[in-house]
Amino acid sequence: MKSTTIAVLAAALALTGCATPNLNNTPGRPVVYQDVNTTSTRVAGVGVEAQDIVSSTDRMVRDILSNPAIAGRSTPPRIVVDSEFFKNESSSRINKNLITNRLRVELNRAAQGRLVFVAQHYGNMVDKQREAKRSGETDRGTIRTTKAKAGVDFQLGGSINSLDAHSANTGTMSRYHQITFELVDVEYGTIAWTGMFEFKKEAQDDVLYR
Repeated sequence: MKSTTIAVLAAALALTGCATPNLNNTPGRPVVYQDVNTTSTRVAGVGVEAQDIVSSTDRMVRDILSNPAIAGRSTPPRIVVDSEFFKNESSSRINKNLITNRLRVELNRAAQGRLVFVAQHYGNMVDKQREAKRSGETDRGTIRTTKAKAGVDFQLGGSINSLDAHSANTGTMSRYHQITFELVDVEYGTIAWTGMFEFKKEAQDDVLYR
């Protein structure tokens, strides 16, 4: 009798262990492509969103190309646009390259030769190929051979800053962002151009940024 009782209890425990009463196996929400400029999305918070990146970089491209001191020179200036001196000092989690890469790509496309972009973020690649040519491992290519790499006239600097406020009564959060862009004359040390993009959002924020 005792052995029968033990067997019944063991079987009940096994069935209980396999049961997952809280598991929801219903299909998830289908993937939907959205315009990166849209603000109509189910997942949005007070951080830097896709539409903020697009809007800020589009505005800076127009502003830079309308500045004769940068884009109106008889000899196109050489510039560096990367995230090395572009700092995130805000409370928002954001990959800075999302901003600086889009700014560089859109600026390069729209400049149409009025600016020359120096690829210092590919410095190791350039060094490797230059060494291969000069050591005789490869020929010298079809474009040119120079003693030194391209020097720079202007380099991007700037920062992302924020100011947060939180209501303890409602759980609502407010965040003001200020994104500053600057092109610095790296020979003289002056700021040749500067631009700013700012926005403020308020929500009962439950979004995680990664």
